Amino acid sequence: MYLLDTNHCSKILSGHSGISRKLKSLGDVLVATCVVVRGELVYMAEKSANPSDNRETVAHFLDDIEVFPIDEKTANVYGKLKAALVARFGPREKAKLRRIDIARLGFRENDIWIAATASRHGLTIVTADSDFRRMQQAVDLDVESWWTPSVAD
Repeated sequence: MYLLDTNHCSKILSGHSGISRKLKSLGDVLVATCVVVRGELVYMAEKSANPSDNRETVAHFLDDIEVFPIDEKTANVYGKLKAALVARFGPREKAKLRRIDIARLGFRENDIWIAATASRHGLTIVTADSDFRRMQQAVDLDVESWWTPSVAD
């Protein structure tokens, strides 16, 4: 069971053949995403050169895939995950901990929410972002990539 990150969804939307083959090879295995990725995809469509067509493409893609919401259990996982990241990568001084900016530790809030959603539902995150690999140093998180930016499409 997999949760697709934004970069993999974006590649699917652009017709990446390698990812499409991987999806077909999975058969009936659950492949989903989450509401945070949905927001990022909508944002990308809105900022594109052709927002109208891209909104429609994103909407069609999201109609065909399960999109997990953020609920109370996910919020609890998020809080624990973020605390674990701060404990592992943050400063040791209590005064500095109170003012910690998670982005300065190299993590984006959206990625923490995505990881929390995957963790809450027992899903493997499919991503090319190294943030998730770093998160594995602090928490138990399954991560794999079906595409890497350095490999030609």
